[in-house]
Amino acid sequence: MKLYQSPKAPNPDRVVFFLRAKGKLDAVEMKDISIMKQEHKTPEYRKLSPFAQVPVLELDDGTCITESRAICTYFEGLFPEPNLMGIDAKEKALIEMWDRRIELQMFLQFATWFRNSHPMMAPLENPQSPESAAKGERNAKYFAKKMDAHFANHDFVAADRFSIADITLYIACGFARTMK
Repeated sequence: MKLYQSPKAPNPDRVVFFLRAKGKLDAVEMKDISIMKQEHKTPEYRKLSPFAQVPVLELDDGTCITESRAICTYFEGLFPEPNLMGIDAKEKALIEMWDRRIELQMFLQFATWFRNSHPMMAPLENPQSPESAAKGERNAKYFAKKMDAHFANHDFVAADRFSIADITLYIACGFARTMK
């Protein structure tokens, strides 16, 4: 298997941290793709990822899987221990619920803020939208306060144990440091 990833980009980092938590980082060959050099938009890369997404997991049979959560789900099935996505229906639902909340209400909101306001993103987000940036900032900060309240009574994001939801939050918070 080959994992096309971009160091320091949050979606590829999610997969790398997931593999690290599983103790399986050495199970895949890593190939770095530079988003800033727009290597993800080349015709060669689009053969792997028609929507120019990073990461891509290319299986030995040539199958390509994009979307970081889908790649993590594949690895969860391949390497079931330690379990990071839930052991029964209730745990799976709670972990996925929180993981999606973090993706949609924090990560995506922050990404919108970042892409539409940070000068280094101007070549990739053209034109940048100050209105979108302001809305993303407001929404990301609101959800961060919700997470602070959640952690007043919980040690982990979901199911009272470490899961992919914790990894997603960790990656989202690391990404948020770019805007301080």
